[in-house]
Amino acid sequence: MSAWNAAQSADFRGPLDITRAATAVLDAQDTVVGWSRAAEVLLGYPQHEIIGKPLDTFLSPRQASGLTPAQESAPALGTRLSGSEIRVARHRDGRELLVATAVCPLLDSGAAARVLVAAELESLRLWESRLAMLHGLATQSPVGLAIYDTDLRLTWCNAAYEQEIGLPFAEFRGMRADELYSEGRFLTEGYPRTLDAVMHHVLDTGEPILDLHFLGEPPSDPGTDHLWSCSYYRLQDAAGHVFGVCEDAFDITDRYEVQRRLALLVEAGRGIGTTLDVIVTAEDLAEVAVPDFAATVTVDLAKEVLEGEVLSGAGSPAVTSLVRVAFRSARAANGQGGRGKPPQPSPVDHPPGSPQDRSLASGGLVLEDDTLVVPLRAGGSMLGLVTFLRDGPSATFDNGEVALADELATRTAVSIDNARRFTRERTASLALQRQLLPQHLPQQSAVDVAHRYLPTDDLTGVGGDWFDVIPLSGTRVGLVVGDVVGHGLQAAATMGRLRTTVRALAQMDLSPDELLTRLDDLVSQSAEEQTDPLGGPADPYEDDATGATCLYAVYDPVSRRCTMARAGHLPPAVVDSEGALSYPNLPAGPPLGLGGLPFESLEIELPVGSLMALFTDGLVEARDRDIDLGIDILGRVLSDPRGSLEELCDRALSELLPDGTTADDTALLLVRTRELDAGHVAEWELPAEPVAVGHARDLATGQLHKWGLEELSFSTELVVSELVTNAVRHAEGPLRLRLIRDRTLLCEVADTGHTSPHLRHSAEDDEGGRGLFIVAQLVHRWGTRYTPSGKTIWTEQAFPSAGRPA
Repeated sequence: MSAWNAAQSADFRGPLDITRAATAVLDAQDTVVGWSRAAEVLLGYPQHEIIGKPLDTFLSPRQASGLTPAQESAPALGTRLSGSEIRVARHRDGRELLVATAVCPLLDSGAAARVLVAAELESLRLWESRLAMLHGLATQSPVGLAIYDTDLRLTWCNAAYEQEIGLPFAEFRGMRADELYSEGRFLTEGYPRTLDAVMHHVLDTGEPILDLHFLGEPPSDPGTDHLWSCSYYRLQDAAGHVFGVCEDAFDITDRYEVQRRLALLVEAGRGIGTTLDVIVTAEDLAEVAVPDFAATVTVDLAKEVLEGEVLSGAGSPAVTSLVRVAFRSARAANGQGGRGKPPQPSPVDHPPGSPQDRSLASGGLVLEDDTLVVPLRAGGSMLGLVTFLRDGPSATFDNGEVALADELATRTAVSIDNARRFTRERTASLALQRQLLPQHLPQQSAVDVAHRYLPTDDLTGVGGDWFDVIPLSGTRVGLVVGDVVGHGLQAAATMGRLRTTVRALAQMDLSPDELLTRLDDLVSQSAEEQTDPLGGPADPYEDDATGATCLYAVYDPVSRRCTMARAGHLPPAVVDSEGALSYPNLPAGPPLGLGGLPFESLEIELPVGSLMALFTDGLVEARDRDIDLGIDILGRVLSDPRGSLEELCDRALSELLPDGTTADDTALLLVRTRELDAGHVAEWELPAEPVAVGHARDLATGQLHKWGLEELSFSTELVVSELVTNAVRHAEGPLRLRLIRDRTLLCEVADTGHTSPHLRHSAEDDEGGRGLFIVAQLVHRWGTRYTPSGKTIWTEQAFPSAGRPA
C-alpha cells in the first residue's frame, strides 16, 4: 500500500472504537447475548453459534498459560494499553489470537450487563504508532509545519514553527505568511517570488512545490539571515474538498553555510595560484573573498617576497617592512566608491597594538570584532598578512569562518611562495640569458644583421638554441647558429658552454670545417669524462652537448666570399641581389659528439646585398607542419625584397609561428652582405728580398697620405718594417702587403710559411728579438691566421679622432 493510500484508509477513531471493533454483549454471568458482524469476521463464529455461549468459549482467562513462543514474547496478559487489556482469543478454527479488549458497563439495559470490544493487537499497535508519529511531528520534529486555510490564514502550526516565530501560537494565529516573513525572498528561480503567491499557485493547481529555498530573518532571530528548504502541498478530503495548504520548512542554514564555504574553497582552488605572479596571486585572493566572505580584504607582503629573495625560516626576526599589494572592497564592486586595488604596490605601516601588528609579532591569526588578520606562512617563513573585514549586523567571524580564512591564507601562501621562487629563478634565468646570448651585436662592416630568439620555455625565457656574430681579423665576420637537444635551463647552460667554445675557436681564425672538428673533439671528450654513478663505463650520449647541431660561416667583405660548414644543422637560405633563392649544397656532417664522417667546408661568392638566413629547426618545423613546407614558407618570405631585415624577421615569425608559440626553441639570424671597395683596400705583392722592406714602408706611407692618416705613418712604418723583415727572414716569397681602412686601420703581411712568430723578452745583450714586442706595444691588436697557402700576420690600429671613417 502506498503512503497516500495508507493515509486515505487511516481511521483515527482507533481499532477499539465501538463502531468498528469486534463487539460482544454480555450478561451478568458473562454469557454472550449480542454479537456484531465485526466479531464474526475477527473470530469466525457466526451469531447463531455464539449467542448463549459463555465468554471463555472464545476468550481465555486473563492469567491463561500455554502461549506460543511468539505470544510469550508479547506484552504480559492483562497489561493495560490505552485503557485496554491484551488477552488471548480462540478462533473458531482453533487458532489463537492476541487481541486488545476493553469492557464498558451498560446501565439500565435489562439482561445486557456490559459490552466487550476487541481488536487484533497488531492493528492497535499500528494505530497507536500513527498517533505517536503525529504527536512527534507536532511537538518534537525539527521541521516546521503550518496549515493555512483557503484564505491563506494560519490555522495551525507545530512546536518547531512556533519556536521559529518566537511567540505563542495564539499571538500569531490567523496571520498570513508574508506578514510573518516580510523581508524574505526565494533563492530558487522559476517560481513566484512571494510566499502568498506560492501558496495561491498550490491551491489553484493542486501541484505540490518542493524544496524551495527561502532566505529571510525569523522573528525569533532578527538581524540574522536563515535559509529554509520549503515545500507546499494542497490539503483536501477524500471527496476532493479543498480546505487549505500545508507548509513544511526545514532550517538548512548550517548546511548552506558549509556548502557556501566549500564552494568558496573550490573557487579559491580555481582562481588562486593560476599564475606565477606574486601580486596577481594576492589580488586573486581578494577577488575570491569579496563580497561572499568579507566586505573588504587587504593583502600585505614582505618586501623580500616581491623581490624573490630567500626568506629566513623559523626563529628569524619578524617582518618589519610590508607592501600593500592587493585591496578589494564590496563597496567598490557595487559601484559605491572605493578602490578595487592600489594603483601600485605601496609601503604600509600598521600602528603598534593593531591586529596586524599583533599578528606579525605572534606569527598567528588575530580576531578582533569585525577584523580577522591571518598570517601568510610557507616553509616556516612569514610572507605577509591578509586582513578580512566585515560590516553590518553579521560582522563577526565564527569558528568555521576562522578556519576557512586560515585555509584560504594557507593556499594563497603556498601559491605566493611558488611565485616568489619563480621570480627568483626567472631573475637568475634572465641573468643567465644575458650572459649566454649576445645582447648587443658588435659593430662591423661586413654585414647588416637582424635576429630573433624565441625559447619554448617562456617561463624562464631561455633555451638551447643560440646565434652569434663574431668579428674576425681582416674585416671578416663569423656567423653562428646552433641547437642543443632539450629545453630550459639545462639546455641553456650547455648552449652557453658551446657558444663560448665557438667564440674562442673563432678567434684562432680557424676555417669552418676545422673549427667544427675541434668543437666536436671537445664535446666527445666531455662526454667520455662523465662517469657512470655505479662506476660503469661512461655513456657518451648522456652529455647534453652530444647531438647538438651547429652551422658556422665566415664572410669576407673584401673578396665577397663566404666559407661555411655544418654539423648536422640545416643549411642557410641565400637570396642574391636579384631575388633568386637557393640553399647551398653544403655537406651536412654529423651532429656534435657523435663522430663518424669528417666536416667539409663550402665556399661561395655572395654579391653585395645578398641576404643569408641562418635558423634552427624550431622556426620551420611544427607538429602539424612538415619541415619542408616550413622551409618553403621561409623562402617565400625572404624572396620578397620589400622591407628591412627587422621587418623580414617579423614577417618570418608571423608566417611560421602565427600564435607566437613554438614546440621547439627558435633562433633566426638574417644578414645582408656588404663590400669594402678598392677605396678602402690597398694590396701589393712583394718579393721575399731585403729590399722589399724599404719598398713596403714607402707604399704604406703613401697610401696613408692618400687616406689622410698621416698621424699613423710612424707607427705603421715600424709595423710594416718588422712584419716584412720577419717574412723575408723566416719564410719564402712571394709576400703580400695589405692595408684596409675600416673601423680601424688593418695591416696584413702574408707569406708562404706556416711558423707563427712569438713574443719574447730579449736579454740586454741580445742583438735582436725585440721587433714583434715593439709592434705589440704600438697596435691595438695583432694575431696570426692560417690559409692553405701559408699564414697572415695582422695588426689593428685605432684611428686618430680626425681620421675616423664617416
